[in-house]
Amino acid sequence: MAIIATALLASCGGRANSNSTDSTDGADTLSAYLMVYHLDPTHGLHMAISHDGYTFATLNGGNPIFSGDTIALQRGIRDPHIYRGADGNFYLSMTDLHIFARDHGYRDTEWERPGEQYGWGNNRGLVLMKSPDLINWTRTNLMFDSIAPEYANIGCVWAPETIYDNEAGQLMIYYTSRFGNGPNRLYSVHVSDDYDRLLDRPQLLYNYPDTTKSAIDADITLVDGKYHMMYVAHDGTPGIKQAVADSLTGPWQYFDEWIDTEDKACEAPNVWRRIGTDRYVLMYDIYGIEPHNFGFVETTDFKTFTPLGRFNEGVMKTVGFTSPKHGAVIPLTAAEATRLIDRWGIATD
Repeated sequence: MAIIATALLASCGGRANSNSTDSTDGADTLSAYLMVYHLDPTHGLHMAISHDGYTFATLNGGNPIFSGDTIALQRGIRDPHIYRGADGNFYLSMTDLHIFARDHGYRDTEWERPGEQYGWGNNRGLVLMKSPDLINWTRTNLMFDSIAPEYANIGCVWAPETIYDNEAGQLMIYYTSRFGNGPNRLYSVHVSDDYDRLLDRPQLLYNYPDTTKSAIDADITLVDGKYHMMYVAHDGTPGIKQAVADSLTGPWQYFDEWIDTEDKACEAPNVWRRIGTDRYVLMYDIYGIEPHNFGFVETTDFKTFTPLGRFNEGVMKTVGFTSPKHGAVIPLTAAEATRLIDRWGIATD
């Protein structure tokens, strides 16, 4: 397997919970939220902080915390996800892909490989980063096409997320993939505690009931012994559906209901819990509108979902940024939030 591992400081540009909303020290130590997201114009990793779970203010003057051209083999990243480990570390995973690389002069072709053979936005790898403090990071670039001969035909590796597999006793990455230009499906693979190598062969995690249709962008949350997987079904207008299981390995119970409240295409679901409450927020990217925006619904039982509107059109607000793409949120302690703000600065208007 092709691996490029490097040490990286944020100034330059093992065990984990099954639920990324949990804290290593208990919920009473948490008082802020960190959102990671990317922007199409930069193809870099951006961060925003919220102290109340409703208003998120960007860091670093709205500029990337990490520039895609410094950390990704395709010179751009997408679909960032951050995960707080019970070991005290933070795990950041991203798609290694630049959808405008030809326009930016990074390659001569629209895609890395022929679109008719490998499909839209084809790529072969992920960017994985690990940090003890959200400031100092190590990085690994994992290329999936060299796992085994049959993976040479891999069409994409998108939207990775990290969770702790309690049954296996290992970190697990789950992601969207396809072979050639076939339907997208959801896969999983275990990864080392150092977050720098795969420990086994990828396995199919979830297949949409109509196997001719794509399922992408999974997000898994453990609540009261049940795994709730939000994902995007490309079944008509793409939107968010839910599957539920007692184990990460399934079997997953399919639910036909749409969770989002939009009539335009949505993707990138991410669930996070409001600190000190039993309320969970489902955030998603409404890419079918112009300009694109995030939408939100809230639930306590994962059966009934109350709409909260879109960023800056309801109770959820942004400061210093607009049109974020594919975000993820985790809780922070006051000290962690202060550390990030001291390092990068935070937008005030």
